[in-house]
Amino acid sequence: MASNGPMVLCDNLVKIYKVQDLEVVALQGLDLMVDRGEFMAVIGPSGSGKSTLMNILGGLDRPSAGKAIVDSQDLIKLSSFALTRYRRQKVGFVWQQPSRNLIPYLSVQENVELPMILAGINPGDRKTRVQAALSSLGLRERAKHRPDQLSGGQRQRVAIARATIMQPDIILADEPTGNLDRTSGIEVIQILEDLNNKGMTLIMVTHDPELGKRASRRVRLVDGKISTDTGNS
Repeated sequence: MASNGPMVLCDNLVKIYKVQDLEVVALQGLDLMVDRGEFMAVIGPSGSGKSTLMNILGGLDRPSAGKAIVDSQDLIKLSSFALTRYRRQKVGFVWQQPSRNLIPYLSVQENVELPMILAGINPGDRKTRVQAALSSLGLRERAKHRPDQLSGGQRQRVAIARATIMQPDIILADEPTGNLDRTSGIEVIQILEDLNNKGMTLIMVTHDPELGKRASRRVRLVDGKISTDTGNS
């Protein structure tokens, strides 16, 4: 770990989008601190700023004002090159939509291997790490399959393998069980919980109240600000 401070620190975070001639305030002065190794669920109605917050923490979007610091890096100050490196090495994404998680014409093995290719890791290490990741998630026999040959739950397990193959410090999961049946959804959340139990910081957006209760902390956003912040008693 780069430091002993919090994994995430947002200070007066503001994000304003321009839609034609209108300004839409998606986040308005949000303050948030997430400890290392924490499992936090972000809940709230549509348009409350949940996805905007995840995109900023993931380095996919830049704040308009304020601070968004992840693992001691101030994301608003990073160059485009540094932000790309941050996305590839520091953070793992698990999205609701399979099209955002996986490249459809690549096999399971190739999808999981891709982040390591981009990072310049040698082929021998890539093969070893991919095999270990797929074996741990019960996917070794599916290595040559394409995403459209898998069930929804299997696709999300591949997405988790890809998200974690670079051993990131934080996982951002945006409705990771939203497209799954109940059984597959429970299986996916148990895998994420296991990663968290091993020390990985996990931030999850969910509309499912029961899923939110599995997190050690729940933050509710309303109109781009935190309305409640509760933990398990």
